[in-house]
Amino acid sequence: MNLWITLIIVVVTYTGIALGEFPTLRTTRTTITLLGVGALLVTEQIQFKDIGQFLDLNTLILLFGMMIISANLQLAGFFRLAGSAILRFTHTPRGLLALEIILAGFFSALFLNDTICLMLTPLILDVTLAANRNPIPYLIALATASNIGSAATLTGNPQNMIIGIASGISYTHFALALAPIALLGLGSVWLVLVWFYPDEFRAGHFDLGEIESPRVYRPLLVKSMIVSGGLLIGFIVGVPIAEAALIAACALLLTRRVHPQKVMSRVDWDLLVFFSALFIVSGAMETSGITRLFLSSLMNMLNGSSITLTAITVVLSNLVSNVPAVLLLKSAIPHLAHPQAGWLTLAATSTLAGNLTLLGSVANLIVAESASRRGVKLTFGEYTKAGFIITIISLALGAAWIQFFIWK
Repeated sequence: MNLWITLIIVVVTYTGIALGEFPTLRTTRTTITLLGVGALLVTEQIQFKDIGQFLDLNTLILLFGMMIISANLQLAGFFRLAGSAILRFTHTPRGLLALEIILAGFFSALFLNDTICLMLTPLILDVTLAANRNPIPYLIALATASNIGSAATLTGNPQNMIIGIASGISYTHFALALAPIALLGLGSVWLVLVWFYPDEFRAGHFDLGEIESPRVYRPLLVKSMIVSGGLLIGFIVGVPIAEAALIAACALLLTRRVHPQKVMSRVDWDLLVFFSALFIVSGAMETSGITRLFLSSLMNMLNGSSITLTAITVVLSNLVSNVPAVLLLKSAIPHLAHPQAGWLTLAATSTLAGNLTLLGSVANLIVAESASRRGVKLTFGEYTKAGFIITIISLALGAAWIQFFIWK
């Protein structure tokens, strides 16, 4: 193993992750990370027999289990049913915005935020276009609220899952610590968007018209709700989150009615492969000593304050995305004077930083892509004008909360 060869491969891989593609090549972040693994194998920086020890199976199993649960809820019509039910209670633009933010934030805390954006974007477009409203602020609200809401729990997003497995923090303790930050951040989304789009959110009423009742598969809905409720109870009483999620997923896969292909087709295999390859690249960094060098440099910068860790996390999250940033930083956290506060800071900051630009998180891109297929263009500039302010406010609130109430 040669440290410099490994370093070059890692730098090229992370640069590709940051860019999202290699120029002139048809690549994605997943294929780029796999190419990095291939380069490490070809140059013998890692051995094929050692790949298994680099994989964080607990995180991969937890992510897979939550995807299976979300897939069953999608097939049952749960998300569209919840969305349409709440929309019946509002008749003002500001009320619609508030309910949308609450809905997106709440469900993103319980399930993966990417899934929530995928399911709610068509509903938001249907409602706003039918009522002759400007859909852009509502789309921005969906993306930013989903990211912020997901910060509240260990299962809200992939980076929190990694942190939950690595830190050993319980589901309940994590939620009690970071739920207030999520609530404050959701409030900032409403305030910023009402301020940025005064014409859209003037006082007044509008008629949403007849909201079509979504198709619901009741047997699967009942079963999915029971299993999801049991899973939440398991999290609260302290059952290991990966084990609980896998058991819940297995319970939902035991069925006579739903064809397995329908469920499996909704699993984000691309994301699972990306995580697996990224774990291998991170493992190569640790084996070669790169992580140790990075850690020693980082520890000189950290001064026992959440502010410094917040700043470093924000920069890294927007350079290489939040999941790779967490993998880079997680080795440093156990060496801090207050590691649990460090884990919570890393979780909150890496999630909130995803709202800075349209490219900051996968959830943002899902909203933009889904809208574009309906002829609604959410541009980089239009998103960033509001997203930047939302991020600054939510990060400031989060850093203050952690510094005064957690970082002791």
